[in-house]
Amino acid sequence: MAGAADPAGTARDYAAVLRNAVVRFGSFTALQDISLELEQGAFWTILGPSGCGKSTMLRLVSDLVPAASGEVSVLGKSTEEARLAREFAFVFQDATLLPWRTALKNVELPLEIGRRRNIKIPVSDRSPRELLKLVGLQGREDALPRELSGGMRQRVAIARALVCQPKLLLMDEPFGALDEMTRDHLNLQLLQIWAETGVTILFVTHSIPEAVFLGQKVLMLGTNPGRLREIVDIDIPSPRAIKVRDTQEFTKYTAYLRRLLEAD
Repeated sequence: MAGAADPAGTARDYAAVLRNAVVRFGSFTALQDISLELEQGAFWTILGPSGCGKSTMLRLVSDLVPAASGEVSVLGKSTEEARLAREFAFVFQDATLLPWRTALKNVELPLEIGRRRNIKIPVSDRSPRELLKLVGLQGREDALPRELSGGMRQRVAIARALVCQPKLLLMDEPFGALDEMTRDHLNLQLLQIWAETGVTILFVTHSIPEAVFLGQKVLMLGTNPGRLREIVDIDIPSPRAIKVRDTQEFTKYTAYLRRLLEAD
């Protein structure tokens, strides 16, 4: 078990801290008494049955839904302060690209909005063009979304999320609709991006192998109501290759997580 409250630490020492956080939609409790500390620079995956509040947790951290009770902070700030300071970025299940803008123009969009509104926002050390190269889209800068595959569109969305140099990247099943080979390729690419940028990642998935392959830690949620069941440390060395999925160690983690899911 990891992530227990650290009385000696402060909220500023973590990418996000949740203490007894509760989310309700009317009379329905989506999340109940969630307490955890997300260490900066780590790759966290969230796993659990449908309806357990995985996406709701991301929306809670990103100031899209309020906590009915409890406390939530991001890098020592309230979620609203962190959102206004562009401390985090969100990659959704759909790439949500503007269809009339090229890949490069879509990546540049957050910077344009900031300039138009006179909002001071952090800017990545890498230019939008360099970020497209980072996600493997060099040479496709002028392509429109309709000219790109689903995996390519998601890579544009990731580059766009990184353009403001977030310290926390929230990802809600970004590869869920892709075929297995494309997903494997993007998993490897995402691990490379994480290693090169040092960004903290909180990644929702329904796939047990994906949760183990990507995550340093897996947050296993339970349902009725949504709650934190266990935090599982994944002790598999980095960098990881696809062939690690054939190892006994990898199978041990996937089997354990499957038992947790079935027990819920």
